[in-house]
Amino acid sequence: MTEAASPSPRTGLLASPAAFLMVLAFLNWLGYASWSALLNNFAKEAAGFTGQDIGILQSVREIPGFLAFTAIILFWIMREQMLAYLSLLTLGLGVALTGYFPSLGGLLLTTMIMSLGFHYYETAQQSLQLQLLPKSEAPRLLGKIAGASAVAQLIAFGSIALIWRLWQPSYVHIFLGAGLVTMALTAAAMLLFPRFQGVVPQNKGFVLRKRYWLYYALTFMSGARRQIFMAFGGFLLVERFGYDVAATATLLLATYGINMFAGPLLGSLVGKVGERATIQLENISLIAVFIGYALASHGQFGAAGALVAGGLFVVDGVFFTLVLAQRTYFQKIADPADIAPTSAVAFTINHIAAVFLPITFGLIWLRDPAIVFYIGAAVATVSLSLSLLVPRHPAAGHETTLVAGAAAPAE
Repeated sequence: MTEAASPSPRTGLLASPAAFLMVLAFLNWLGYASWSALLNNFAKEAAGFTGQDIGILQSVREIPGFLAFTAIILFWIMREQMLAYLSLLTLGLGVALTGYFPSLGGLLLTTMIMSLGFHYYETAQQSLQLQLLPKSEAPRLLGKIAGASAVAQLIAFGSIALIWRLWQPSYVHIFLGAGLVTMALTAAAMLLFPRFQGVVPQNKGFVLRKRYWLYYALTFMSGARRQIFMAFGGFLLVERFGYDVAATATLLLATYGINMFAGPLLGSLVGKVGERATIQLENISLIAVFIGYALASHGQFGAAGALVAGGLFVVDGVFFTLVLAQRTYFQKIADPADIAPTSAVAFTINHIAAVFLPITFGLIWLRDPAIVFYIGAAVATVSLSLSLLVPRHPAAGHETTLVAGAAAPAE
């Protein structure tokens, strides 16, 4: 697959699909990172949330992700690029409104708006990435896109930490500012970039193929273990160790400062060692992180517990970049016409556990937070077992080690 040519006469970076994808990823994470950096403290301080409440909120946040398969219907009436733009505008609107509603009901409403934008954007951009980026360069370019996402988060968290320390603004003002900036920059991108389109026309129906089963399974497990971290990793820092807004933002600042450089390097690593080894490395790191969280929640690290938990948070944030290996694995085994519909279906699969898991685990959290993280380690172990079925050289007809395709490269 080659990069698609744009019908626009624009040249340079504006005509580059990779640059376009980097800019959109930047805007997406600029808005979402601003929201996530403030959420736990806003929920605790302004809305009086408990672990059960945060579980309910995180479950509601994932409903649009579960419904991502409906993006296939939207693809009938608009291109992925337009859906991405509209999604970013919706994301910005949800962020801008958040500070005005400091209650469980209000946060459920604004989170739903924000999440609709975030998840439909993620569905559209995954399809665009796999259509517009050549297979040979995809890991490296996806790493650069991850680096652009890290820069956006670095700016968001750095700005929040600085503004909070200097002026102590209200939550209303800081959420409003972040949302409006996201919407304004998205409008600018719509005016500046030309139309991009993949070479192969996409299938318009719902696609579920038996030969993609391992990709579906890895996607499901990835969503389950990631949701545990997103819903409860940050909340542990706030509830158990007393991290305030500035401390949380500073920790996230460190994470994405590292990712700004690590993203491209990890993308290149995927290209060198392959998807099989990369997926295994990601899951081994997550097992260690979850066990570390569980021990920290029980005070096993003593006075250093807050520091250890913060360090684990950073490690998880860095190694999450390696999830791009699942995308390049699918790109190698997929029929090119299946990319858009399968991206939508896979995003729904990724969020099946995310809908019920946070609220269920919120109840477990009230009994013992460590149990939540031990279950996370078990989920990552299952995912590690599945990764053993990924071939060293995946290709159509050689999707798993259980399939001996006639034309498959030698192991």
